[in-house]
Amino acid sequence: MQITAPNLFSYRKFWPHKFGTATVLPMSRDEMDDLGWDSCDIIIVTGDAYVDHPSFGMAIIGRLLESQGFRVGIISQPDWRSADDFQKLGKPNLFFGIAAGNMDSMVNHYTADRKPRSDDAYTAGAQAGKRPNRATVVYAQRAKEAYKGIPVVIGGIEASLRRIAQYDYWTEKVRRSILPDSKADILLFGNAERAIVEVAHRLANGEKIAEITDIRGTGFMRQGVPEGWTLIDSTDIDAVGSIEHPDTNPYLDTTQSTDCEKNKKGSQAEDKKTEDKLNSGAAQIIHFHERPKKLDRTTTVIRLPSYNQVVESKVLYAHASRVFHLETNPGNARALVQMHGKRDVWLNPPPQPLSANEFDQLFEFPYTRKPHPSYGDLKIPAYDMIRFSINIMRGCFGGCTFCSITEHEGRIIQSRSEDSVIREIESIRDNIPEFTGIISDLGGPTANMYRLSCKSHKIEESCRRLSCVYPGVCENLNTNHKPLTKLYKRARNVDGVKRVFIASGLRYDLAIRDPEYVKELVTHHVGGRLKIAPEHTEKSTLSRMMKPPIGSYFRFKELFEKYSKEACKEQYLIPYFISSHPGTTDEDMLSLAIWLKENKFKPDQVQQFIPTPMALASAMYHTGVNPLKTVGSDTEHIDTAKTAKTRKLHKAFLRYHDPENWQMIRTALKRMGREDLIGNAKEHLVPEFNARLEKGIGQGQGKGNDFHHRIKIKPHAKVKPKSRNKPKHRTRSKAAKNRTSR
Repeated sequence: MQITAPNLFSYRKFWPHKFGTATVLPMSRDEMDDLGWDSCDIIIVTGDAYVDHPSFGMAIIGRLLESQGFRVGIISQPDWRSADDFQKLGKPNLFFGIAAGNMDSMVNHYTADRKPRSDDAYTAGAQAGKRPNRATVVYAQRAKEAYKGIPVVIGGIEASLRRIAQYDYWTEKVRRSILPDSKADILLFGNAERAIVEVAHRLANGEKIAEITDIRGTGFMRQGVPEGWTLIDSTDIDAVGSIEHPDTNPYLDTTQSTDCEKNKKGSQAEDKKTEDKLNSGAAQIIHFHERPKKLDRTTTVIRLPSYNQVVESKVLYAHASRVFHLETNPGNARALVQMHGKRDVWLNPPPQPLSANEFDQLFEFPYTRKPHPSYGDLKIPAYDMIRFSINIMRGCFGGCTFCSITEHEGRIIQSRSEDSVIREIESIRDNIPEFTGIISDLGGPTANMYRLSCKSHKIEESCRRLSCVYPGVCENLNTNHKPLTKLYKRARNVDGVKRVFIASGLRYDLAIRDPEYVKELVTHHVGGRLKIAPEHTEKSTLSRMMKPPIGSYFRFKELFEKYSKEACKEQYLIPYFISSHPGTTDEDMLSLAIWLKENKFKPDQVQQFIPTPMALASAMYHTGVNPLKTVGSDTEHIDTAKTAKTRKLHKAFLRYHDPENWQMIRTALKRMGREDLIGNAKEHLVPEFNARLEKGIGQGQGKGNDFHHRIKIKPHAKVKPKSRNKPKHRTRSKAAKNRTSR
């Protein structure tokens, strides 16, 4: 397996490159005919509407493969109830590429309360229901039905985050890896440009899909470990013990009997038997005391607890999650293997990051930057939001446990060159008639990680930290924002550009290290409000999130207000917070609510924690322990809000100003012994019950402004009934009108 990757554009182009570049990738046979194609080499099936814009995965991958000479067709949001739609472009010569879209389909379909969403931002007309639940699995199966024997390659964020056994919030079960469920031939995880190009060229050169097992960033099913590999048990890397009974073997099946002999007949014993059979004649497990001093990482594989084991044991699930995250640095990661039934899911190490030159070329393909013409005048909300935004980087080294960016894009920042970004701005200005001079965003997963990296490449390759900024900013991290400040200045001075806004999430704990950057941002790139995400105020919760203390927010706030005043601008910080994150107690949410009121914040939108696949916080939610530390007898137990009642209360604390939540909060405060926060003075969180003020709750009446801002309410005030005496005639004297009004 190669450690140094070949240049993405060094491959010899496939012969159909003579057809040239398509104005837009075809979605019908008529469009193929117009291009002179008799067939497609590769067909991409996506759960999103097809938008030829570099913020959409199908556009980047499609244009990349086109640049390699392949004829690429798009099947967008097919009817999955039969295989008919999967045949409309004909049989692909090489493979089907399957992706659920820019979001996991379950997150796309359901709210944090597991209620169906009424719309879909990635669909024309925002129409809901245009893709199935678990779209990758369904699409892959239909593609195999459409044309038997054609390889199926799955990728995108849904496949990436479900590549090993993972807790599924919507069924409250641990699901298998998406590979055996979809029956795909190969899985590409992360940003898969390197892998998809190599797979395409090797298939075009006649290799069989089953023979392609050495590409980084890929996963596949296999039986056993090949000869020449060293197999290490994951518990030798990170020792695991029972949370409840420290002396108990965590691999022992205790669900059927306490008799040791009977336990051998359990599913875990079967797993061990199968494992021994798979490994016989090939690699054997090497234990720590047997391990040679220097092992070749390129031929070393770590065996995670099997699917059956992580289903039965939350201890082993937390352990597997921890080891999985420790093996995500491309510089030192080893292959992972996890048994599913009688076969293994094999995951090669993550792909090598793209160079700046490779990254530039991805964003300078001839995108139309528009939805496919077949959608007509239907609006696609996600497109409308990003149509004039520009991606300048990818990846995130923040390591926030509730976020899945690092599991997908990695921790190493990949940045475009300054010249490439400016060329894209000029291209928008010159080629998009609707452009009004406003760039809506220069950013990425994080607004201000552009060109930030480890000061030492050698240290970066060997580092196993989950975050470069928690519990504090690493001393080896380059936090120089000058390249980004320079880019901002140059972008806003491009002819024809009126404003350049920054809408991506900002790491204010990094920004405060460079006041000059904050000054540039606040003076020129904030449209009145800047959204940032402290997420919480309490140290215990923030530690489970791997977020900085709230003090960093106040230091940033000082700089923000200082530079806003110097620019003679009235601007506001809009902080975002999460409710019901693992480790958050009722008392934590109460403290946050008090903080919000003291700082005069009244959040309109509340972000409830959703356990997304593979996130560390999802492991906390499922297991009740903290996988940030070794899982064993001294493991930290975590209280987690799981019931609908508790989650609703935590959300209510964030919206303490809404009358609809007052009764719930009053009940909770009495239970918590905090009745001192109930009353009608400024120091109180919610008012005493008042029928007049809370009348009409649920019918859209009353927003809480009377209590929190304008009037003082007398407790138990009696409302004088209106007079029932009404004038008999519409025409009345002035004196009569005055009497009535009094």
